[in-house]
Amino acid sequence: MLHLSFVAKEPSLRLRQGYRPDFRLGNTLIELKEDLRSFRNLRAALLQLAYYLTVEPDSDGVLLLVNPRITEEALQKEWQSVERTLHPAIVGRLALMVRKEAEIIKIAGTLHPGFEKNLVDDIKKLLSDEINQKTHAKRYRAPRSLDAILLVLLNQWLMRKGPMTTKWLMQAVGCSYPTAANALRRMQHVIKHFPDRRFQLWGFPTEEWQRIVSDRDAAHPTLHYADRSGQPRNTESLLRRASALNRDDIAVGGVIAARYYYPNLDLRGTPRLDLTVHNLEGRADLSFIEELDPALERISGKDEPAILAIHVLRRQASLFEPTGDDLPRVDRVLTLLDLYDARLELQAKDFLDHLVTSVG
Repeated sequence: MLHLSFVAKEPSLRLRQGYRPDFRLGNTLIELKEDLRSFRNLRAALLQLAYYLTVEPDSDGVLLLVNPRITEEALQKEWQSVERTLHPAIVGRLALMVRKEAEIIKIAGTLHPGFEKNLVDDIKKLLSDEINQKTHAKRYRAPRSLDAILLVLLNQWLMRKGPMTTKWLMQAVGCSYPTAANALRRMQHVIKHFPDRRFQLWGFPTEEWQRIVSDRDAAHPTLHYADRSGQPRNTESLLRRASALNRDDIAVGGVIAARYYYPNLDLRGTPRLDLTVHNLEGRADLSFIEELDPALERISGKDEPAILAIHVLRRQASLFEPTGDDLPRVDRVLTLLDLYDARLELQAKDFLDHLVTSVG
């Protein structure tokens, strides 16, 4: 088995252009990228590694993506562009691999005979703890069962859908019977039961709702994006581009959905676009963000205004509402959470009052 070592230990490699690949496996250099979601970052990583190979003529290079947000099909298509762009002598020494959970697979490129198995074995053995620790922190937290169930119950109540069965709730949330039963027992003070064993909310659960709003990222994880190019697109342009994607796992929320549900919403303009991506596993493909605007960059600071908010919905049924040719809308409850995330507390309260009053 080949020996895996950190490239940082080799002074000659540290000095070149301030960049060094993460690891060396025999004569192969490995660049590791976790949670990659942008074609721009993918191209930059491949170009860095390719440049490094020009000064390491006896080495090969592997770009290893850990749990990327770009589909394998899209990665293979991008590799075709790489083959047309880079010199064949360099492309012939490059490979692109993906690690998803415990599996490592080659997407494209060339590897020496036997190297692929050695890469899998060595990285699983020597780096599994490190990689898993890093990537775990970047995954979306699984929604708490109580939160997911309450959001579905509340939406059904606001839409006057009437009582439901435990089986329906399990299918909508994507949970087991014990999970649903335990959550319903915890919320029994706001649940009305019927003789046929169906149930529904008897009114608005104020205390439970305030708890979700105060820790909404647990039930409604969100990523924020800003445009630092100095010429940002307006939300209408971003929405048109999102609609043109024809993806049934994306829905619009925030101010746009709130205005549909409540035309009297007191707010001028549309400060940002809120999109929700439905994916039960929380590994939504976010490569489409570059198609909306290549200048969009992920931001973490809450003080910087975002022009785009991406929410990830982790339950079995999206409960999106179709709109015809345009993107579907998220449900009323998720729309409310979008408004709170955008710090539009007054509009959120007004919208909530409207929804509760409409139930009667």
